Amino acid sequence: MTEYSYNSWNQIRNLDPLQIIKALKKDGWIADKDSSAPYAYFKVLENSSNVLRIVVHFHPKKHYSEKVLKRLLDDIGWREDDLLRLKLIK
Repeated sequence: MTEYSYNSWNQIRNLDPLQIIKALKKDGWIADKDSSAPYAYFKVLENSSNVLRIVVHFHPKKHYSEKVLKRLLDDIGWREDDLLRLKLIK
């Protein structure tokens, strides 16, 4: 599991699903299929033969537990430099 600095973690630990979905779209992920709540499906082309897919558990205005958020960020593959680029941290 990716480790984040104390400062970065304090900024991202309260991300809600809407913020994560907005950042995914900004990062080039696209909706994989129409979904009904409480799940949002996304995919991104990693290379010419590999597509990454993730599922974001979706409850607006609710926050993830620390363990779930870390696992989701790890599945997405975002590191601190990605979080900076997407303006999720300063």
